[in-house]
Amino acid sequence: MLPLKKERDYNENPFIVIWEVTRACALKCLHCRAEAQYKADPRQLTFEEGKRLIDEIAEMEHPLFVFTGGDPLLRPNLFELAKYAVEEKKLSVAMTPSATPKVTREAIRKAKEVGLSRWAFSLDGSCAEIHDHFRGTKGSYDLTMRGIEYLKELQIPIQVNTTVSNYNLHDLQAIADKVKEMGAVLWSVFFLVPTGRANEKDMITPQQHEDVMKWLCLVQQTMPYGVKATEAPHYRRVFLQEKRRLGGDQAIAEGKRADLLGRAHKGVNDGDGFVFISHIGEVYPSGFLPVACGNVRQQPLADIYRNAPVMRQLRDKSLLQGKCGICEFKELCGGSRARAYAMTGDYLASDPCCAYIPTGGAPYPSLPSQA
Repeated sequence: MLPLKKERDYNENPFIVIWEVTRACALKCLHCRAEAQYKADPRQLTFEEGKRLIDEIAEMEHPLFVFTGGDPLLRPNLFELAKYAVEEKKLSVAMTPSATPKVTREAIRKAKEVGLSRWAFSLDGSCAEIHDHFRGTKGSYDLTMRGIEYLKELQIPIQVNTTVSNYNLHDLQAIADKVKEMGAVLWSVFFLVPTGRANEKDMITPQQHEDVMKWLCLVQQTMPYGVKATEAPHYRRVFLQEKRRLGGDQAIAEGKRADLLGRAHKGVNDGDGFVFISHIGEVYPSGFLPVACGNVRQQPLADIYRNAPVMRQLRDKSLLQGKCGICEFKELCGGSRARAYAMTGDYLASDPCCAYIPTGGAPYPSLPSQA
């Protein structure tokens, strides 16, 4: 048995840091958080500013580090930055590029050369019709499939990201099967937040959220890959309840998987184990919660993460309001702060897409996460 790692204090250092290296992207996704544009913003962080940011990230107990966009492959010095992060700063680095003609065998070979730990592609439909509609670009599905073949050929671990919406709710089982077929190590299931280009009409209902999460518990048990829910911290509550309902701790267990990037020792939430840096250096609790807490051009990342008032509030579950504030699972879950903000204007309000009614029972502590 491997020795237990020291638990990370999320008040001090995040578990995961995501840097939006550019907002440039060739796709027109219906739900795009960034409202990405075809050309890069001239104000984006320079190469030297990027290296300084990587230095600061490494000093925060070497969290997981993800390059995102826009499309990170549209940043000319992307692989130089990745090499610096991996070789010089010993960070575990993942990337979430868009499925465009930029995803070539050569680009993936470069990623392998610099030591990329994982490559994540988005798959929002099991067929071209559904996926391409969601991505706003004909041919995106075929490019994704081609990129997956390159990753398998070059033996880079594959993560698949799927955003659940009214457009693909009926297709989730087929997508889950497709993720297995791809040989992915992780399926990261995003629950839509109506920010950027996404709209409330695109969202599934609170009860559908609950039903999908119960189904994901079974997927996590039966599929060879791991399952992670994003902007759905109540998945941790559902997972626990399903274990109890089906007969105790052995009824549902996390399946074995080859995950080079590890797993958080406890649940990650917006600003609580998670931090996001925009293309121009603004720091947010997450990419889906666009409340700026500072800018790395003026202030160290660690100082912003640890001391910005918004960040500190988000880590204090006693400040949660409404149903979330009285829920016995609030330490374990905490609700999506991004969704609360997007739909109510208050990041401490109840998550509008949680169907659970608190019982008033004893508080359930924050335990090691399954999501």
